[in-house]
Amino acid sequence: MAAHERFHYASLDAVQQDCARLGVSLPMTEDLSILATPCAFGSVTLPNRLVVQPMEGCDGEADGRPGPLTLRRYARFAGGGAGLLWAEACAVVPEGRANPRQLMLTRENLDAYKALVAQMHETARRAMGPNFSPFFVLQLTHSGRYSKPAGVPAPLIAHHSPIDASSHVDAGTPLVSDDYLDRLQDAYVTSALLAQEAGFHGVDVKACHRYLISELLASFTRDGRYGGSYENRTRFLRETIAQVRAAAPGLLVTTRMNLYDALAYPFGWGMAREGIAPDLSEPLQLIGALAALGVPGLNTTVGNPYYNPHVNRPYDKPVSGRPVPNEHPLESLARFLAITRTAQQAYPQLPMVGSGYSWLRQFFPQIAAGAVTQGWATLVGGGRLAFAYPDFARDILQHGALDPRKVCLACSGCTQIMRDGGMSGCTIRDAQLYGPIFKAGRTAEA
Repeated sequence: MAAHERFHYASLDAVQQDCARLGVSLPMTEDLSILATPCAFGSVTLPNRLVVQPMEGCDGEADGRPGPLTLRRYARFAGGGAGLLWAEACAVVPEGRANPRQLMLTRENLDAYKALVAQMHETARRAMGPNFSPFFVLQLTHSGRYSKPAGVPAPLIAHHSPIDASSHVDAGTPLVSDDYLDRLQDAYVTSALLAQEAGFHGVDVKACHRYLISELLASFTRDGRYGGSYENRTRFLRETIAQVRAAAPGLLVTTRMNLYDALAYPFGWGMAREGIAPDLSEPLQLIGALAALGVPGLNTTVGNPYYNPHVNRPYDKPVSGRPVPNEHPLESLARFLAITRTAQQAYPQLPMVGSGYSWLRQFFPQIAAGAVTQGWATLVGGGRLAFAYPDFARDILQHGALDPRKVCLACSGCTQIMRDGGMSGCTIRDAQLYGPIFKAGRTAEA
C-alpha cells in the first residue's frame, strides 16, 4: 500500500499515470455516451445509467415526515437528471432510527410522502422534459448498533465484535432476540406497503454499512435461527425480501448490500479466513439466491463509514478523531470497483449499481462510463457528489462533462455534520446553508 495523498490531478492522463505507479486498475473512457442509454431494471426501463445514491440528510421531523430541507434536497436531486433516485434510509421501527430526525414512514405521515413523490415527479419533468420519468427507490432500514432515536446511543446488536468500543457497545449489551427479528420482518413489510402507497416504484431492504441486517450477515458467532451457518445468517434478508414481494405485487424489491466488510473473520462478511482480504464466495452465493427471489438489481457497497470509511468513501480529509488512511485513495477505489466487477461479471444479467466514485471529482464520468462499457457495473451512482452537485447527471448528459467548480472535494464535511448531530449537506458547495450548521457542531464539540 502507498501513502495517502490528496486529490491533485489536472487531467485523466495524470490519474492513469498514478494508477500505473500504484499498480491498480480503473476502467476509463472518454466516450460517455453509454451513460445516457436506457437500462432495464427488473420490469422497468431506466432512462439512463446514472444514480443518486442514498445519503442521509438527518433533516426529517420528529414524527418521521420529510422536513423543509428534505423537500429541498429531493427537489434538487429529482431535477438533476439521474435515471434512478435511491432515497435515503427510512427507519421501519422507532427504536431503529439513527437519529431523532431520521425519516420514518408511517400511516399517520403517509400524505407527506405522497407529496414528496409527486414533487419529485413534477420537478424531474420540468427540468428534463415532459417524457422524463426517473425511478424512485426508498431505502428501508434498522440502524442496529448505530441506533440513536433520542439523540443518544441506544444500540441494538446482532453480535459482539471488535467494533463494539467505537459504537458505544459494552460487554453487557444484550443481543436482539430471534423473536425480535421475527417480528421485525413484519415491520419491513408494513413499511414497504406504505412506500408503495406513497408512490415509490421500489424499496431497498438495506443490508450494508454494519446496520442491523448487514451485521446479521456476519453473525458467525451468534446462536439461534439468525446466526452461525450461511443459511441462518442470510435468513433475515432472504425471508424479508420474499415476504415483501408476496405482500406488495408490482413493487420492485431490491437491496443495497455490503459485499466486503473489511473486518477480520469471524466478525466480517465477505472476508477471507486470514487477514482482511475479500472472499466473495458467500456474497456471490447470496446474490444468486436474491436473483432467484426476483430481485431486479443490486446496489453494491463495502466497508463501514463509521469504522473504516476510507474503504467505501475515499477522502482527502477524515472526520474529527479518525486517522489518515494507510493507503492511497486510488487503491481503496480500485479495490471497491474490482469487488463490484467480480459480482457483476458473475451475474451479468443482474443490473448492479457501482459506488464509491465521488473522490474522482470531475473525472467521475470517464471512470463511470469505463465501468459500464467494460461490464464492471450496469449503473453508477454518486452520493457525496450528489450532495455537492445535485445536477451532476444532467451536466454529464447534456454537456458531456462535470464542472470542477461544483464537484465534491471529499472533505468529509457532510459526514462530520452527521457525527455532530446536525442536518447534513455540502459545507463547500452549499456553504450558505450548511456552513453555519457545520460550524455550530464543531463549536459544540470544542
